[in-house]
Order: sequence, then C-alpha cells, then structure tokens
Amino acid sequence: MSSSEAPRVAEEPTGGEGDGEGGEVASRRHPRAKLTTTTARPEGGGRAAPGDAPAPARQWPLLTVLGMAALGLLVTGTDLFAQSFRVGTLLIGAALLTGSVLRRVLPSVGMLAVRSRFTDMITYGVMGALIVLLALMVQPEPWLRIPFLEDVLHLTVS
Repeated sequence: MSSSEAPRVAEEPTGGEGDGEGGEVASRRHPRAKLTTTTARPEGGGRAAPGDAPAPARQWPLLTVLGMAALGLLVTGTDLFAQSFRVGTLLIGAALLTGSVLRRVLPSVGMLAVRSRFTDMITYGVMGALIVLLALMVQPEPWLRIPFLEDVLHLTVS
C-alpha cells in the first residue's frame, strides 16, 4: 500500500502488522479519529423508567422477557407434569412475542432494544411465532395439526 492511499498513524496498531518503514502502521481510519468515544444507541434504547429509579425498574421490559423465558426453561427442565416440555416451550415463545409487542408499543425499552425498532420487532416476532408453532406441533399428540406440513415431512423422510 502506498503512502498516498491511506494516512499513517503511528499510535494505532492494526493487529501488529507493520509496513516495514520505521515501525509505522497503516490505518484506514482518519488520523484525527484515534479513539471511538461513543456508540449510537438503538432507537428506543433509552431508559424505560426515570434515571433516579433503581436499575431493575429502568430495565423492566428486558427483565419481563427474561423472566418469562427463565420460567419456561424451568418448567421444561424440571418436567413436573406430562406436557411440561410443551408448556415450557410455549412460555419461551410467548416471552419473545411479548418482547416484540413491548418493542412496538413502548417508546423506550432499555436494553431490550438491540437493533432498529423494525428489526427487533420482526426478529422477536418471527422467532417467537416459530417456537410457539413448533411447540404446538411437537409429537406425540400434537395440539395443532397442519396437514400440508405432514405431507412435506412424509415426502422428505420416505
């Protein structure tokens, strides 16, 4: 790489590879941008409660989703009754669907906001819906039967 293609910054190593000229290291970053000082918060990623509220209250949307998912894992893992695997998995899917709804209706959801509002809603909603559908269709004795999916399964297995 020639010196006209990228500015040289001696203070910023890029993985320990030098260019062989006096120990300087080539960088694609602007010479004045040596440190990243902030990152952009996702849309709606502000606190869900005022700043003087305790930390759990500021993150209640995330704690709600995590609590529901943890309850679903507990029900599934303990296997206390005959259909506990199905009920626990339904709770996990419902937690993701709840996260999607919270992301849509609340202006600020704290750490539940990971990406843009639209991407979070689609991701949480699709994953939650798939988990719920699979929980309803799991064998033995499925609670929901979708005939064309059974035909697809028979065509691929046999």
